[in-house]
Amino acid sequence: MKINELRALRGPNYYSNSPVILMELDIGELEERPSDLVPDFRKNLETILPTLYEHNCSPGKPGGFFERVDRGTWAGHIVEHIAIELQCLIGHKVSFGKTFSLDEKGVYNIVYRYQNEEVGIRAGEMTVEIVEKLFENEMTDIEPLLKELQSIYESTLLGPSTKSIVDEAARRGISHIRLNEDSYVQLGQGKYQRKIQATVVDSTSSLGVEIAGNKERTKEILGENGIPVPQGKAVESLDEAAELAEEIGYPVVTKPLRGNHGRGVTTNITTPDELKHAYDLARKIDSYVVVEKYLVGYDFRMMVIDGKFQAAALREPAFVIGNGKSSSL
Repeated sequence: MKINELRALRGPNYYSNSPVILMELDIGELEERPSDLVPDFRKNLETILPTLYEHNCSPGKPGGFFERVDRGTWAGHIVEHIAIELQCLIGHKVSFGKTFSLDEKGVYNIVYRYQNEEVGIRAGEMTVEIVEKLFENEMTDIEPLLKELQSIYESTLLGPSTKSIVDEAARRGISHIRLNEDSYVQLGQGKYQRKIQATVVDSTSSLGVEIAGNKERTKEILGENGIPVPQGKAVESLDEAAELAEEIGYPVVTKPLRGNHGRGVTTNITTPDELKHAYDLARKIDSYVVVEKYLVGYDFRMMVIDGKFQAAALREPAFVIGNGKSSSL
């Protein structure tokens, strides 16, 4: 079999109001070999994926899909059901699927629902290989495939802030489409759609973004409004950094003036030697480096929408607790 096309249709489309994966599949010589002509096909399929019993298919009852396999169905239809089931087995709630024959003999359009685009596409690729082996009277070990799909899903999860917004949209019945591998998301459809990038929305002031990206200016505004901020400021040289650290007292923190995701940040600096290393690290991100008093406590990221608190995330750096014997290296 050959996959001619495999892509995600992210919004309402010709086949469904919900996002689907579209696969154009050429089943080749298998057009002449429906499942009932392959010895032990049903048995092998049920052995590797017994949960397919829950697929009603056209008979409209549990076990209906297996009945279709017994009566004889084509490879494209089988691909549709297995691609759905692989996603279900890692906890994704998907069920819709359709298979359509095209004008060219042996070529089908297969559409099936997905929850995560990368998982949906990879499930389709895996399924074609599974079905090819079944037609050769071979069985595939499903567990490693499920682990791979779960790994793909976990590596493409939205960040906590974006996920909070998307979850709230879902609670209100608003659809969402992830537009890239990052946190660029469309909420809703048509003229009412809105776009967000993490916690920045399409109506966010560019001036606000500019201020938030400058740690010194942000701290000034917070301080002017009576919010406690740590001692410190931005410096342009290591000598200035060392002088400021002595003035405010160790331990200190260094961070690039502009930057995000914690890049170039060093905390709990207690000596001039540590300060030099930390300063050089921050300088790789920005020519100005902020030196501030190190404060002990929890680091929370808060989300406020329309003046109301919505979510909080406790941010903890990665750490290892040793057992006094083993090495983590």
